Amino acid sequence: MIRCTNCRRPYPETGVPYKCPHCGGVYDDDDLPMLEGVSLERVSLGEGNTPLIWAPGPRGMAAFKCEYQNPTGSFKDRGSATLVGFLRERGVSEAVEDSSGNAGASFAAYAARAGLRATVFVPEAASGPKRRQIEAYGARVVSVAGTRANAASAAHRAAEAGAVYASHAYLPFNLPGYATIAAEIVAQLGGAPGSIVCPVGQGGLLLGAARGFAALHAAGAISHLPRLFGVQALVCAPLWALWRYGPAGLGFVSEGTTLAEGVRVRLPLRGDALLRAVEASGGAFVAVAEEAILPGRDALAHRGFYVEATSAIVWDALVQLDDRLAEPVVVVLTGSGLKNDL
Repeated sequence: MIRCTNCRRPYPETGVPYKCPHCGGVYDDDDLPMLEGVSLERVSLGEGNTPLIWAPGPRGMAAFKCEYQNPTGSFKDRGSATLVGFLRERGVSEAVEDSSGNAGASFAAYAARAGLRATVFVPEAASGPKRRQIEAYGARVVSVAGTRANAASAAHRAAEAGAVYASHAYLPFNLPGYATIAAEIVAQLGGAPGSIVCPVGQGGLLLGAARGFAALHAAGAISHLPRLFGVQALVCAPLWALWRYGPAGLGFVSEGTTLAEGVRVRLPLRGDALLRAVEASGGAFVAVAEEAILPGRDALAHRGFYVEATSAIVWDALVQLDDRLAEPVVVVLTGSGLKNDL
């Protein structure tokens, strides 16, 4: 059942509050991995079933999960399918979202598919291709001066004025969509991976995957759980800072400018849940220096994977993790290189 993580009240049977109206807490699901008590439609554009391709990494062979081959060019489509389906089920005809690009493009596409009017607030530094993609789907794009957090604040103000805020960060209805990646990986590998390496901003994909693997393990479908490794850009790496230094680590976390714009999130809303999942798995968080991002992108391209800078941070993470990775290693490539200005 979906409940507020703070006051434990259940999600209301009508309306679409993005946070608990009683205490302001974040909603999450008690069950794995589906949302019992709230039925979920799916608005589909053919998301999922992305290739898993074996290729040499910097420290041996790895299986690369090509999430950039989803309909709008990123993993966000898995979550948009269930999130927009829920909005349609609740009778929503118009909604707002905030995004650095990929979530906004995905939301705009699935909103168009469902017949919803969409407005997406983006930071002024969001890449041009992503903005144009959002607009192409018929959504209204509102550019917000300053950081990624400023775009979120603009969406919050719209929600306070009465708009439905279809937040991919606050609402939990995308997590069952993200959980589907676990079953796909198991089917493609013929069993559970030893490790999962994945870029992390809000961390929804890695958290959803963790819950998907946990559900498969509980059902006896896999014999073990993979180690989870979340990758962040060093200039904005709150989960890495917490994991490595404890609460004191947040004191030096800033929302620094990074080529990996998709993981530029200073305060991940489900950070505690993701930290617990990573720690329990025996995994870790890794921070990648800015100067390592483009070489990583080029190394992936030379293996046939054309990804955006946000995805490319996984390459240096593989170098850093080296012998900490249990095999087989699955590396998630989250977004297409066609989305970058670079």
